[in-house]
Amino acid sequence: MSGRQVDRGRLADVVLAAVVGALGTAVAAFDDDTTALDHVLVVLASAALAFHRAAPRAVLAAATVLGTAYVVHAHPGPLSALPVLGAVHTAARVGHRGLAAAGGAVFLAGYVATGPGTQHAAERAGLLVGWFLCAVVTGLADRNWQAYLRQTEQRALEAERTREEAALRRAGEERLRIARELHDSLTHSISIVKLQAGVAVHLARKRGDEVPPALLAIQEASGEAMRELRSALQVLRADEPTGTPALLVERARAAGLAVELTVTGDERPLPRAVDRAAYRIVQEALTNAARHAGPAKVRVRIDYGTRNTTDPTVDHTTDHTGDRMGELTIVVDDDGAADPDRPPVPGTGLTGMHERVSALGGTLRAAPRAEGGFSVRARLPLGETA
Repeated sequence: MSGRQVDRGRLADVVLAAVVGALGTAVAAFDDDTTALDHVLVVLASAALAFHRAAPRAVLAAATVLGTAYVVHAHPGPLSALPVLGAVHTAARVGHRGLAAAGGAVFLAGYVATGPGTQHAAERAGLLVGWFLCAVVTGLADRNWQAYLRQTEQRALEAERTREEAALRRAGEERLRIARELHDSLTHSISIVKLQAGVAVHLARKRGDEVPPALLAIQEASGEAMRELRSALQVLRADEPTGTPALLVERARAAGLAVELTVTGDERPLPRAVDRAAYRIVQEALTNAARHAGPAKVRVRIDYGTRNTTDPTVDHTTDHTGDRMGELTIVVDDDGAADPDRPPVPGTGLTGMHERVSALGGTLRAAPRAEGGFSVRARLPLGETA
């Protein structure tokens, strides 16, 4: 698909150069004073336009020099400016406004200096000035339009990605909620049924009585139900994070977000619940930064603290950043457009982060920073198993 677009663009450039060259040579042919050198200058200036995408500055220089030499030698009409107009428009479109204006000024100077000093020549020179201004303005307008299209496409892709991530996150949270409900309700009830059936069978056999088949069926069915329920809970809880915060940072960088990751402290395996919460907090913070911070820089810091608490001569109550020991600290800061005077309304993502952190006995602060941008700071207790 991209190869076809390149081929079509190349073909369009060649067609443009051919059309401009045909017009220039046709106009020059009607002038009796036109020489072979003039035709060569017109053809070369027009042919240079075929390379305006690859080398706009070189094309501008070539078209300006060749076009100026042509008007100095042949004193043609205003249509002789077509190759230079095309080069000026292209240079302005890619951002070389000063060069475009300079090229147009050089051509106009050569055109005015060598033309007869009559009112008609002055009018034609004024017409060319208007043409060159239009070429520069339309080039800038085209540049802004292309930039707008690229930004719109990027926003659409980013919005689609964040929608997919949000949908997956909500689906995972709902599955975990269902798993908790099933575990808290059905597992308890089935366990009681199985326990009571087992006790009844044991007592019947102890007394020497025949165990009723219905009781044996209840015992077997309850055991099978427990096994099936455990399997269902494992499936529902399969929505665990399959990655690390570092992987999330790499994905965000690949998506165009400027992210810096810093890991401090004694890095070590975390309790499962803490590891899952840390992953989701970083994921949600990066998603919010990509959606709301604009072209901002994001800094992610993960501090594991230290496990060395056996030396009585060392004060382990705080580390060099002021964080308490026995905690995992996650800080995600950006320098985006968030305003401290207008704090955001907490949405599903921020609410979910608060719930995760509160369930682990930690603390979370998510608010705009005083110096601008947004900050997410979470403290998660590691416990003795960390």
